Amino acid sequence: MRAAMDLADESGIESVTMRELGRRLGVEAASLYNHIAGKDDLLDGMADLVLAEIDLPSRGGIDWKEAMRRRAVSAREVFSRHPWAAGLLDSREGSGPSRLSYADRVLGTLLDAGFSPETAGNAFLALDSYVYGFERQRSNLAMGDEAAGVEAAHEVLDLIPQDAYPSLARVAMGYAAKPYDDAAAFEFGLGLILDGLQRLAK
Repeated sequence: MRAAMDLADESGIESVTMRELGRRLGVEAASLYNHIAGKDDLLDGMADLVLAEIDLPSRGGIDWKEAMRRRAVSAREVFSRHPWAAGLLDSREGSGPSRLSYADRVLGTLLDAGFSPETAGNAFLALDSYVYGFERQRSNLAMGDEAAGVEAAHEVLDLIPQDAYPSLARVAMGYAAKPYDDAAAFEFGLGLILDGLQRLAK
């Protein structure tokens, strides 16, 4: 599984095939089936290993909002190391031990904070949808460092007729003057969700 993750990190998730993984490991692709059932099993295992890298809330002794914030930030760091991971997790339906532990610990933290089971489940989905979605959108934008972000904003201003799209031009002007801050944007959305959920906690 680790070799498959390394391959995905280097060349993207599309590069992960049984043949390419066998070549990397120096074995025939057919011999891999002695260890895994097939590509779906491989992808499920990769998803489970990704989830195992995310810091889970500790049991007791920590405010639920802080626990959820730490988990979200940790997940974002993991997705930054593995740019393919957010999309993979969204696409897999398997329930490996890490995925089950992940869900159980997060839900337990929310239940202990006074959320009803239904609200805890909805809160879990809302938070993970935001984290995964933010990372996938960030990967698509791929602005890179501050200089690249400023350059991208100037490119938008050069390409669009500003009279026709004044709101877009105004925001692009803002980013041209002050670079887009990826971490601040993430915290902005996360804070809105957590503050909204706080009103539902008992």
